[in-house]
Amino acid sequence: MVSHTSYIRVRYAETDAMQVAHHATYPIWFEVGRGELMHELGLPYTEIEAQGFYLMLVNLEVKYRSSARYDDLLRLETRVGELKTRSMSFEYTLHSGDTLVATGTTWHVATDKQYRPRTLPEEVIARLRSE
Repeated sequence: MVSHTSYIRVRYAETDAMQVAHHATYPIWFEVGRGELMHELGLPYTEIEAQGFYLMLVNLEVKYRSSARYDDLLRLETRVGELKTRSMSFEYTLHSGDTLVATGTTWHVATDKQYRPRTLPEEVIARLRSE
């Protein structure tokens, strides 16, 4: 499946008093990776919304493996996971150097602007499947 690599430097505001990245920051980093992947595919969220649908987050999973600390340069691999006509998942792997920091998955459902489930356009599915 399609993947993208993003680099994120841990900012001071993202850390706690021990200069360890706060757990609530990881989903935000995942969104950065997902957004960059979608841009790379020519599917920025503005384009998806212009086509009349949303990709609503319905589930989020993060497995913390090691601490990310202030000023670490993180490498985030984002991949399209499971892809169906109305839903999809994205998988994330976050490293600091050679150290695995976290893995995660988000699940999304396509809806119309009234939040009713909708089938993804064939063009969108094709781009998400492209290599």
